Amino acid sequence: MSFLEDSSHRRFNPLTGEWVLVSPHRSQRPWLGQVERGADAELPTYDPSCYLCPGNARASGEHNPPYTHTFAFDNDFPALLPDAPHDELDRKGLLVAAGESGICRVICFTPRHDLALARMDVAEVARVVAVWREQFMELAAGNSNHSVQIFENRGDMMGASNPHPHCQIWASASVTNELAKETASLERFSLSHGSCLLCGYAALEEELAERTVYANESFVVVVPFWAIWPFETMVLPRRHLGGLDQFGPGEAEAFADALHAVTVRYENLFEAPFPYSMGIHQRPADGLAHEGFHLHAHFLPPLLRSATVRKFMVGFELFGSPQRDITAEDAAARLRDLSGTHYLDTAAG
Repeated sequence: MSFLEDSSHRRFNPLTGEWVLVSPHRSQRPWLGQVERGADAELPTYDPSCYLCPGNARASGEHNPPYTHTFAFDNDFPALLPDAPHDELDRKGLLVAAGESGICRVICFTPRHDLALARMDVAEVARVVAVWREQFMELAAGNSNHSVQIFENRGDMMGASNPHPHCQIWASASVTNELAKETASLERFSLSHGSCLLCGYAALEEELAERTVYANESFVVVVPFWAIWPFETMVLPRRHLGGLDQFGPGEAEAFADALHAVTVRYENLFEAPFPYSMGIHQRPADGLAHEGFHLHAHFLPPLLRSATVRKFMVGFELFGSPQRDITAEDAAARLRDLSGTHYLDTAAG
């Protein structure tokens, strides 16, 4: 048996240059931690009190149009303001601050209040991908926004303020921390190896078939070798792409298919609405080529052993390094072996 399966070890994340501690032997320990109540799956198709449903009023007083597919609007409570001053503070290199401008938008996936990516069909998810692509191209134009972060918080456990299926886009004047780290690592690898880190990684994972969850003609879904969260996954294009704007024929639909496949398996894992944070990383929009950057999406779900037990970053993880008990190989096998049909659809059939 390999030491990766039964002994504590570190795994290196080449995207961030950081290590994660893996302790597979700890997965057998008894659990006496906090148990949370599972989310209620029974939601109406339309909620008159929901500020994201079609036709309803938002906190700003604006009314949503009677949209039938996707709907994008400027966030009524944005974390970034387009007219924020660009003032700077630097006192002896100890008190350092700078103004940060940007734009925050909300994307409603569907008018249905009771759906999620996992409960939409692939064609509906493809419409969402098309809006993401349009938003990236618009917000990245002109180099005023150097980072365009698309992300979804699914479930109140992840801080989602509304169960209506939606995501956010924050376009900021500076390159965000995680994007900066990944860009530096990808470009450093490209210079030293003469090839793309994630192109090679995706190909290696498919060859080994140990951590692959799903694959179609254009995308591969894997549990990263260096995963931190219990059932963390990455969605990787087979072709070298820097952003959604570089999709060729059929690739947007294939991306939608991959997103649908992994989210269905997440909900099938515990037969419950499955919380996660999802983020799409694309090349910085700072006017530089960034030819070494490779588009990818991260899914970071907190559920550990059931729909009621979740993982926090505590103790050693806060003061030392991230640590996980379930190996990437075990997580991938469990996800891969699940049905591609949502459990509610199976029960209804």
